[in-house]
Amino acid sequence: MGSSGSALKVCADHRGGINWLSLSPDGQHLLTGSEDGTARLWSTADSQCHGHFQGHESYITFCHLENEVAFTCSADHTIRKWDVMTGQCLAIYRGHTSIVNRILVAKDYLFSGSYDRTARCWSVDKEKQIQEFRGHRNCVLTLAHYSSRDVLDESEEEQEKLSRDFLVTGSTDCTVKVWWVSSGRCYQTLLGHTGAVLCLILDARNRELFSGSTDYTIRTWNIVTGEQLKVFKEHQGSVICLEYSQEVEMPALELSIQRQVSCRGSSEDTSTSSTAFSFPRRHAKDLGRTRHLQAKPASPEEGEICPRQKLSEGKSVSSFQ
Repeated sequence: MGSSGSALKVCADHRGGINWLSLSPDGQHLLTGSEDGTARLWSTADSQCHGHFQGHESYITFCHLENEVAFTCSADHTIRKWDVMTGQCLAIYRGHTSIVNRILVAKDYLFSGSYDRTARCWSVDKEKQIQEFRGHRNCVLTLAHYSSRDVLDESEEEQEKLSRDFLVTGSTDCTVKVWWVSSGRCYQTLLGHTGAVLCLILDARNRELFSGSTDYTIRTWNIVTGEQLKVFKEHQGSVICLEYSQEVEMPALELSIQRQVSCRGSSEDTSTSSTAFSFPRRHAKDLGRTRHLQAKPASPEEGEICPRQKLSEGKSVSSFQ
């Protein structure tokens, strides 16, 4: 945005609300996924549309852009992989039985979360399902991934002969679950939220996981032990997005459905800004249909770890209204 508050560029070819934005790693292109069932590729230099990806049979919920390929997921229960240069659909990943709400690309894996209460892992190249993660009592809304080597120090790495991959999922059943990717088994169930978990972000350096919820709180967890460390309670609406800066000791930034942005952390003189957003109409309507199914805070299944809770209340550094 310019200093006068006017938009620098406008990309206006979509015929429906835009559900997600994804910037390419080189910063040269922007991918948008829309209620009109298409994705579009834009040049960040001239704001022109350079690609139009058509094929989904319903609206697009989420998209992810790399330099050469793009991924989209949709309410038509599928995920698609696209060639950025030609716009050709390279693969269709089928298996979910309801709306695919979120995807995550990590290493050679493609992870997906769905309203069918499952998360799934796919081989990006072989285009087949590798693993299914089943255990949530309601929709899977958000995903995070980490390797054991991301959170272990050098002495612990020596004991850990092989790096293990973990998937973290947040659900409308009020829980966060951590899964072994290799086996599909649930390793930990993190209990504490009393509303749907809408967003997750991992700070591997400090071994911390942040979760935001419709219960108006942000919670911090030790990703190794599963202990709940802090609860931030000052929002007056659902927390729908979290960001964290690892370059300096910056706080987490969370966006509330109330269009208020708060900045939290340990540094008293740190500030930042952003703008809040809300779910587009049709996507929000589908999400709203799940509210009556929302379970009471769940108990862990047999064999899962339910960590002991050690709580402190987080402080708000800044509030942007």
